[in-house]
Amino acid sequence: MPVRTSQATWNGGLQSGDGELVVGNNAYTGPFSFKSRFQDGQGTNPEELIAAAHAGCYSMQLSAMLDGDGKNPTSVHTSARVTLDTVDGAPTITKISLTTEGTVPGMSAEEFADYAEKAKAACLVTRALSGVAEVTLAASLTE
Repeated sequence: MPVRTSQATWNGGLQSGDGELVVGNNAYTGPFSFKSRFQDGQGTNPEELIAAAHAGCYSMQLSAMLDGDGKNPTSVHTSARVTLDTVDGAPTITKISLTTEGTVPGMSAEEFADYAEKAKAACLVTRALSGVAEVTLAASLTE
């Protein structure tokens, strides 16, 4: 399996400084700051990147499981919300909420929900983030 890399540079102090994130081989390059991370400033932040990675991995995992069983998914769309709270005085990711919608011809909502839960358990980003106190899932089937 390949090794994936990203980079970050931070300049200055925590609240007055700024940084730049580089994902992969310049697939995305963008700014981040104290305000973009802990308030509502311009730029991205590590938690948004975790959310993007989780949504992407989960969508692929669910699609692979459906396809592997001959269910022929048309599409799977997932959004991830990463909640950052203060725990014992330290910023902590306390919850990740996944919401997924799938278009799978001939599948019932109950069957889709079952696949969705199995994909949550199998997703390697979910497993990598197993230290997060709560990972929730809401799944719905579209036509």
